[in-house]
Amino acid sequence: MSETAIREAVLSEHLRGLKMPGAAKEYQGLARQARDGGWAYEEFLRQVLEAEMRSRQERTTARRLQEAHFPDIKTLDQLDWDALKGISRTKLLELASCAYLNRAEDIILAGPIGTGKTHIAIGLGVEAARRRFRVSFTRAAELVRMLLEARDERLLGRLHRRLERDDLLVIDELGFVPFDRAGGELLFNLLSERYERRSTLITTNLAFGEWVQVFGDAKLTTALLDRLGHHSHILTTRGSSFRSRNREREEILNTTPKEREDKPMND
Repeated sequence: MSETAIREAVLSEHLRGLKMPGAAKEYQGLARQARDGGWAYEEFLRQVLEAEMRSRQERTTARRLQEAHFPDIKTLDQLDWDALKGISRTKLLELASCAYLNRAEDIILAGPIGTGKTHIAIGLGVEAARRRFRVSFTRAAELVRMLLEARDERLLGRLHRRLERDDLLVIDELGFVPFDRAGGELLFNLLSERYERRSTLITTNLAFGEWVQVFGDAKLTTALLDRLGHHSHILTTRGSSFRSRNREREEILNTTPKEREDKPMND
């Protein structure tokens, strides 16, 4: 074995021992660039360490995205900004900076079904995960089911501690399924614990005055809204369902001009 091969084997072994896979992957190419470019030793070292830092950031981001359990990976770049109504692009880009997470502020996304709320929620969650914040995505009915099961199995404290680690808890579709009183109280307690400590993002198709239909208790609902409204960004989408509009567009594209002329107009 040549002296070069021995040196590379020793370096690779040291980098594995130091758990620096990014540097292990990049150092040989960087060494060639350093020799060809006449880099100073310090510049070569900087480049190797930056390669390791990039690798660690990418691995952390990938792990955060996996741990979030998003149903799909949707980004804010994929939003149809022309179709989105009621929320300004400037406001969403401000929230995409994730500064609100450092202040433990909440976000409430309200509006009719199919107007982009879940897409926005996932997009903001993805931005947070990319910045290495801990994120969890769950639908409201599923979260309440988890809370009830944890209570029955005397594991509620453990579940609260696990959820407390999340910098951002995304609760989707609040209002689609009403809870019984016990479920509403458990969700209220969880959100109260997160208040001013961790951020929560809620999507809902209900106006605030209708939340009592979900929680079943006027005082509890008022107390919850008081907390959520204190340090929160309240965004409201408007318009008709994206999915309905897409179906109508597809129907138009799939018909001939003659068929469109013959089709009766809706009242």
